[in-house]
Amino acid sequence: MMRNFTLTQLRYFAVVAELESMTRAAARLLVTQSAVSTAMAELERILGAQLFLRNRSTGLKLTSTGRAFAMEVKSFLDHADALFESTSDSGEALSGQLTVGVFSPLASFRLPVLLRAFESQHPGVDVTFLEADLATLHTALRDGRCDLALTYGHGLGSEFSSQVLERVPPHVIVSADHPLANSPGHEVALRDLEGEPLILLDLPHSREYYESLFALSGLTPNIRHRFSGYETVRSFVARGHGYALLNQRVHNDVPYSGGRVVPLRLIDEFPPSEVMIVHLSDAVPTRRALAFTNSCRRLYGASPP
Repeated sequence: MMRNFTLTQLRYFAVVAELESMTRAAARLLVTQSAVSTAMAELERILGAQLFLRNRSTGLKLTSTGRAFAMEVKSFLDHADALFESTSDSGEALSGQLTVGVFSPLASFRLPVLLRAFESQHPGVDVTFLEADLATLHTALRDGRCDLALTYGHGLGSEFSSQVLERVPPHVIVSADHPLANSPGHEVALRDLEGEPLILLDLPHSREYYESLFALSGLTPNIRHRFSGYETVRSFVARGHGYALLNQRVHNDVPYSGGRVVPLRLIDEFPPSEVMIVHLSDAVPTRRALAFTNSCRRLYGASPP
């Protein structure tokens, strides 16, 4: 039996499901609230299923059926967009929404410059970001909450496709008054810090990567503090509470707390972290996603795959 719902109804539903509000969805879609409400009621009638729980005190909530339907609709709409874009004029200006996940420690480094470059070329695309840890980004990609992600490659499963943009080796930071701060060539081995207190950047998959470096050296880290904030780690190191292992180097050596950190290159042959653009393997990238990927390649100087 045919189910005569429309793409417009599905697009309205996707926004209502995201915002859990008819009013805010109508504002984003630039239509009246009554148009959204009517479309949702008609969609529920056609499907023969309740998608929302409507309550004056708690507001609008998805039912379990609605949540499952929302996950399918996101993928369906992506495929619909890809189908249209595959037959449209390749010179046509891009428009629409693009949600990009970004690993928190990477967000402050190149993302502002990347967005400015992308928006200058594609002003019609509305880009939003989901800043999170690696595990959360993997889940967001699976759930369709972001179209692609700028992230490290740690912990990626076979369901993801990726393109390497940059390989970043690990390094150590110590306080300016640390005995190793003036090491010749600013180079040390991880063993030179054996037993000293470690300030660990404690994020899912990141901590496993840093702990693996100690295992490769046959060392056991003396973890003194664990923090999820990149700048918090640097601040504690600057004030002499320990040292840290990091990948991305900050040009400014003065953290928020004052003091100063000194980056030291590791002479150990450790595997680098790979900065990647990641998407689901079975998802068809839209022209917007492909354009953003190309902007990333240009910024990072990566070669096409």
